[in-house]
Formats: sequence, C-alpha cells, structure tokens
Amino acid sequence: MGTDIYGYIEARHPSADEDWHDWDAWAVSMPLYPLYDGCDYELFGCLFGVRNRLGWTPVAAGRGLPADASKPVRTDYEESVRIDAAIHGCIWVTWAELRDLDMTVRPAARGVLDVQPRHSSSISRYRVDDQWPENVVEEYGMPPLGASPVEAPMGCWEVSGAALEYRPVTRLDALGPGTGWDHVFVVMQALAQRFGPEGVRLVVWFD
Repeated sequence: MGTDIYGYIEARHPSADEDWHDWDAWAVSMPLYPLYDGCDYELFGCLFGVRNRLGWTPVAAGRGLPADASKPVRTDYEESVRIDAAIHGCIWVTWAELRDLDMTVRPAARGVLDVQPRHSSSISRYRVDDQWPENVVEEYGMPPLGASPVEAPMGCWEVSGAALEYRPVTRLDALGPGTGWDHVFVVMQALAQRFGPEGVRLVVWFD
C-alpha cells in the first residue's frame, strides 16, 4: 500500500505575542496540495524519516502536531485521524531549518542503482550497500563495474536494451529542482520575507 502526504504551510502573525492579539498565533497560508502533489519516498525519508529506505538522518521526525497549530490544521488532522486509521507521522518543520540544509548530505546507503527496462519509461530504484541487489543480478547479470559495490566506481551500462546506472544520492537529489519540493521551498522563502524564517512552517502527516 502506498503512502501519501498531506499538510499545510502556516505563518505566525508578527504581533502574536502582543496582549491585544486574540487570534491564533499561526494561520494557514496555503495547503500543501496542489503545490506538491507527488509521492516520492526518498523525499519523505530525507525530510521526515517516513518510508526511509535509504537510511537518511531525517531533518524532522516524530515531532507530532504543533501544540499551537492553527485551528484549520488541527481540525483537518484530527478529523483525518478519526476517519482513517492509517494516518500517522504528523511532523512540522520551519523554513529556518529547511533554508539552512546542507544539500550535499548523503544517506546511509552506499548508493542507488537505477534500472530502466527496454521500451519502458519507468525506472526502478534499488538501495545499494555492500552487495548488488540480488534480483538485479539474477535478471541482468553481475554489473561490469565489479563484483562488489564496495570498490566499484559509479557508472552506467546497458544489458539487452535496459539502462542501468549506479550513482550516489544526496539531499539535492531528493529535494532539489525537478522534485516538486522546490516549489514548496520558493513559497516558504517568500513568506519568510514577511513573517521571518522561524515564523513560517510546514505541518504534514501521512497515510
């Protein structure tokens, strides 16, 4: 069963700490969808530790719903939990944290092996540690890069029309241009010009 992401971008009112401010400190700026409508497990693992098959040290994990979440966010999350037992992993992260990410960070995995079968546009991605994925070796043979990925260089090759690539992966691969998450970053960055980097956050959950 697949995992989907839901959530909102919130901003904190600059006058939220004033005595006269009687409203929620945080307000919804916009929902995550349709700004991001993907289902990328590398992204989920990299940022939130969800579906973390490559062994990322997540930026934010297990934080739960913010105690001061805006009413619309709290209502949507609690209603989602009530009607769907699969809802899990509520997490929040500020723009200050996302802005300062080191995009060169790599996961625990030694690398990934991308396989694109002949006459197919789909790509299957495998985690690579100290051995080549057994099912890939069974179907395509031992990679020409070497019997073990421990000493093997990164590289590309073809087998019977299928394209294979062994390569490293970084946060930039998971979060950078073309992932869809770059749009989220642009919106949060723009909001931070008004509300400050600590005054913009993303609240998400998964099913």
